[in-house]
Amino acid sequence: MSRIGKNPITIPEGVTVDLKDGVVTVKGKLGELTQKIEDIDVKIEDGVITFERSSDKKDLKAKHGLYRSLISNMIEGVANGFTKELELVGVGYRASNQGQKLDLAIGFSHNIVLDLAPEIKVETISDKGKNPIVKLTSYDKQLVGQVAAKIRSFRAPEPYKGKGIKFRGEQLRRKAGKSA
Repeated sequence: MSRIGKNPITIPEGVTVDLKDGVVTVKGKLGELTQKIEDIDVKIEDGVITFERSSDKKDLKAKHGLYRSLISNMIEGVANGFTKELELVGVGYRASNQGQKLDLAIGFSHNIVLDLAPEIKVETISDKGKNPIVKLTSYDKQLVGQVAAKIRSFRAPEPYKGKGIKFRGEQLRRKAGKSA
């Protein structure tokens, strides 16, 4: 059996989980998420969700752990939310936001202006002497990760000086420069 798939999920207080026609709906204080589930049996009993598969086919084994992780992340998201922090490393790199518009000055001739989805809350932190930080918060883990990856892709960190946009706490592989 899938080690991840066979772990039960306990539903915290303030979160409701409904199963109807193969669609799981999770509601909490931060929002509502839905996920369609195929080929896997989901049982909700006494505040615990369990997942079972009908056979040991390879695709069913993969879906078993996948759906368990997706539902677990949905429950965690609507209860607590998810946060990703990006750090802008480089001389003159700046970030600012006006509501849902994120404005990045990262060394190109023009600033990059990004319209973010309404589910994401964006915050920019600029302290003197420190690198600017873009903080993304949402109840949807998939959406936060996708937006953070998109922002990082505008200027990925380079291996020599480490300039670019990186995740906060990310360890970069650095290369030695030219030897004289």
